[in-house]
Amino acid sequence: MESQEDKKLGSSWLVCCGKGFPLPIPSSKSVSPSLGNENDEEKQDLSSPKTTQRKPGGWKAMPFVLGNETFERLANVGLLANFTVFLLTQFHMDQVSASNVINIWSGATSFLPLVGAYLCDAYIGRFLTIAFASFFVLLGMVAMTLIPWLPQLHPPPCHDPSSCRGPTVSQMGFLALALGLLSIGSAGIRPCSIPFGVDQFDARTEEGRKGINSFFNWYYTTFTMVLIISLTVVVYVQSNVSWVLGFAIPTILMVVAIILFFIGTKIYIHRKPEGSVFSGIAEGLVAAYRKRKLKLKLPDNGREEINDGVYYDPPLSQTIVKKLPLTNQFRFLNKAAMITEGDLKADGSRADKWNLSSIQQIEELKCILRIIPVWASGIICLLAMAQQGTFTLSQALKMDRRLGPKFQIPPGSLAVISMVTIGIWLPVYDRIVVPRLRRITKVEGGITLLQRLGVGMVFSILSMAVAGFVERKRRAEAIKHGGPDGSAPITVMWLAPQLILMGFAEAFNIIGQIELYNKEFPENMTSVANSIMSITFAGANYLSAIIVNIIHNTTGGRGHPDWLAKNINAGRLENFYFVIAGLGVLNLTYFLYVAPNYRYKSRVRVDEDDEEKPDFSIELNAVVKE
Repeated sequence: MESQEDKKLGSSWLVCCGKGFPLPIPSSKSVSPSLGNENDEEKQDLSSPKTTQRKPGGWKAMPFVLGNETFERLANVGLLANFTVFLLTQFHMDQVSASNVINIWSGATSFLPLVGAYLCDAYIGRFLTIAFASFFVLLGMVAMTLIPWLPQLHPPPCHDPSSCRGPTVSQMGFLALALGLLSIGSAGIRPCSIPFGVDQFDARTEEGRKGINSFFNWYYTTFTMVLIISLTVVVYVQSNVSWVLGFAIPTILMVVAIILFFIGTKIYIHRKPEGSVFSGIAEGLVAAYRKRKLKLKLPDNGREEINDGVYYDPPLSQTIVKKLPLTNQFRFLNKAAMITEGDLKADGSRADKWNLSSIQQIEELKCILRIIPVWASGIICLLAMAQQGTFTLSQALKMDRRLGPKFQIPPGSLAVISMVTIGIWLPVYDRIVVPRLRRITKVEGGITLLQRLGVGMVFSILSMAVAGFVERKRRAEAIKHGGPDGSAPITVMWLAPQLILMGFAEAFNIIGQIELYNKEFPENMTSVANSIMSITFAGANYLSAIIVNIIHNTTGGRGHPDWLAKNINAGRLENFYFVIAGLGVLNLTYFLYVAPNYRYKSRVRVDEDDEEKPDFSIELNAVVKE
């Protein structure tokens, strides 16, 4: 039965996330006949010998693809996990300043992948983009290693808290240079690594589709397990042995990652750049605007139909698996593809690309418009996750971190609790929970992707609420029974519940977003799709910086310190957590309002037997065919 269902995958999968071989490029630029011949064209493409001859690819390429991505993230996340401690103890910053540095850097690192996606798709290609970006990451890690090594690149040691000297302008400038190199490297690797890995599978075969389905969860699982090692070994070395050695280890591993990536060059399936979709999207918007006042009658039926001479639908010049069908969502944009007098030349090509767009361009624009409301809901959810690398570490520094008579848990290693949660849960979810849910819900992933995002939001809200109550107890104990340094006599493992809940939030929401963007965008937009995920992180980091500074500047007064005072015991950090939890509740309400209006493009139901209708209207708990 599973084999038969996989064979029925049909247009839904191939339209929006199929990964196949380059198809023969049509020589004609004439307008295509009708939607009715689309299935025949697909069958011919799938049976063509030119589209079935492949290099090895598949799982043989995965050690090299995952190796490079994992070590790049090890360098970045291994640095970020303990970076707050580095700024507080080595650069002598207060927690608000350190939080601003991390949020601004993380935001830039998450925003730049959009630029990397554009360069990758338009000019360079995924392989070369990852290759060049890896060297930028290496240069950034070398610069970071030099900062604690050379005395002139960091402030002098602080023996008396009252006489601590902060960083100079030149020291902050070199730190910004190092972080900038890391951001540039991430801009190339993050939007390309997952699409490059998916490129290694053939979505037109049952084995390839199964490989892609498992790739998303196992990709994140492998990455998480390696991070656990990073957050324990590397962070311990940084905090207890040497910051120089702690930064040098990821640098050396990045060298290994680059070597490993190039060893697999002959195994990879390489896709050539096919041009950026941004130009086509811009053309579609302009054409729709120009034709907005023309009296063009759109078909008044349940779905759009393509008739000869009505819509511009030329053969694709790209190596895409299948055309996107015209849909009736955002129907006002369909005017941009309707042919009017003077739009076509004698040979069937466009007279003015800014006055006439193809159906493909319009549907690519719709993919972005369709995802924006859901995408926006992810920012506040990730806002809660952003606090793990900042104020959670400030809490840990003022708690009992002893584990046994001689060992102290490094604050940066606490993130391993979330990682262990993810590493244990994902295989269980993928192999045990999903198959059982699938039999009940008849949904391919057990629950829909939007339901998965919603569950993650609930966990993020619970995590912030628990964090607030734990901080309230920690602060009370520190005031009543704290030591000379203000540390509360309670174990740091009191932070474990909030970190476990955040691990579940990541497992549901982040992976759900990754899968949603990769499945719902057409094949030539996957780099853009993955950069959208990074923009979500950027939005969360910048929003966190804004909220932190607003609270820092508006709370307190009349002799009372603000909520985020340098002395955490004098502040009210728990109120900050409750504010984020409250924003999460509002965000969840917004998500529940917009999610039912989202219409999936990829296949969702396991009992779907109608391939002729590729467009679905799917609510959080139901599937309705148009």
